[in-house]
Amino acid sequence: MTEMLNIALPKGRLGVKVYGMFAQAGYECPEVLEESRKLFFENADKGVRYFWVKPSDVTVYVERGACDIGVAGRDIILENEPEVYELCDLRTGVCRMSVSALKDFKDDPTRTLKVATKFPNIATKYYSGFGRDVDIIKLNGSIEIAPIVGLSDVIVDIVETGNTLRENNMHEIRLVENLSARLIANKANYEFRRTQIEKLRNALESVIA
Repeated sequence: MTEMLNIALPKGRLGVKVYGMFAQAGYECPEVLEESRKLFFENADKGVRYFWVKPSDVTVYVERGACDIGVAGRDIILENEPEVYELCDLRTGVCRMSVSALKDFKDDPTRTLKVATKFPNIATKYYSGFGRDVDIIKLNGSIEIAPIVGLSDVIVDIVETGNTLRENNMHEIRLVENLSARLIANKANYEFRRTQIEKLRNALESVIA
């Protein structure tokens, strides 16, 4: 009997969409979509066991080998820098990481730039790339408030439609990174179960195509 693949799916809208791709690829487990508080589901016939995981924790479960593979946003991968293999771009959950500011903002390169963000690692690396002196302010809530109250000059955050920015008199001034959901794998588990994992990846890529 084939050992089951443990798969970490991000809870929420993205996870449901991604599960649909797995089902289309031939790895269905209908129980996943039932209304319940259950967090794991398996289909022994298909050799898969799914786990609902907080999106920011997917890389942890995969990196530490609790799950063989998982689906994580490119933003989470860039911020956490996990030791995992990135197997493919699922081309869903598409958005971007941008620097945004109030519409009347004028940058003064002679002083330290105050940057509010949920992604301090990404922001630090981005600005170090062109030697800008920055003060990174880590926030967890609505980042757009920071420039309005004078806590920061700019923000580095995920943008989908841009509606929230416009409603708060802000606009994007620099693109940091284009983002989407990625299939990732634990490095050791991938080597032991390469055939099984690559078969699943190839099936997913056929769905994407």
